[in-house]
Amino acid sequence: MTLQSSDGSVEQTILPATRDIGDFTVRRALPSAKRRMVGPFVFLDSFGPVVLRPGQGSDTRPHPHIGLSTVTYLIDGEIEHRDSERYVQTIRPGEVNLMTAGRGIVHSERSGEVSRARTETMFGFQAWLGLPLDKEETDPGFQHVAAADIPVIADHGVEVRLLAGSLGGRRSPTGIFSDTLYADVALGAGMRFPIESLHIERAVYVVSGAIEVDGQTGRFGQDELVVFKPDTEVILRAAGPTRLMLLGGEPLEGPRHIFWNFVSSRKDRIEQAAEDWRARRFPGVPGDEAEFIPLPDMPPRPAG
Repeated sequence: MTLQSSDGSVEQTILPATRDIGDFTVRRALPSAKRRMVGPFVFLDSFGPVVLRPGQGSDTRPHPHIGLSTVTYLIDGEIEHRDSERYVQTIRPGEVNLMTAGRGIVHSERSGEVSRARTETMFGFQAWLGLPLDKEETDPGFQHVAAADIPVIADHGVEVRLLAGSLGGRRSPTGIFSDTLYADVALGAGMRFPIESLHIERAVYVVSGAIEVDGQTGRFGQDELVVFKPDTEVILRAAGPTRLMLLGGEPLEGPRHIFWNFVSSRKDRIEQAAEDWRARRFPGVPGDEAEFIPLPDMPPRPAG
């Protein structure tokens, strides 16, 4: 569901689509029917929180990507990443995993042995950032950013962890290819938080609590994506203890097509990637080669 707004600094509010995948509930805020992107963000999922008992776990089998970077960030739990470039990395709360697909990469995300042996809460976010035109076919790669290396901006009841891009004169070490803003923001009750207009497109996803926006009526609550108008002054106020994901940046040079796990400025490139996966021409994931996610049916191509 999407609501349009003509008053104040809020352009849209988006209520994410929700679906269950096994033991998990996934909420997808981007893309939606009314909003395809915010800055370079073409995809935003939140998953959990879900309590996994001993013997349970998360199992995303090997699958391919092209034309994007994935950014994985956990609030609770652990996930083991493996990919066709031979990177193996466990991600824990407060850390960032950045995987750049470029011309093509295959990866899996699973709970490790230690996680499966205990009771564990799983809760986190995965975002996809479309790549600039001159980087769509770049070499695939991977970067892990430790929690201690993420810049923290803290001041009187406001704490900002800068996961990617720039904010307030600080820059994250996460290797993003375009102007980007991505941050985990914690606000104490009643705290005000201005969002600078340096970035053209800006939005917040309310993880918990609620916010008010100066000049706007009403409140915005948990699991709402609030998109702001460009070049407007945005000042938030926390109605109680509140946590937000702040995202945005400069829009990509043109629209991006998305099919399954593929993102590209060209439909024919997506068709090629789909055929390559169907024919098993993508590389395998060392240590996780027994399974894979099959290609779903492709939508028919319009005539003409």
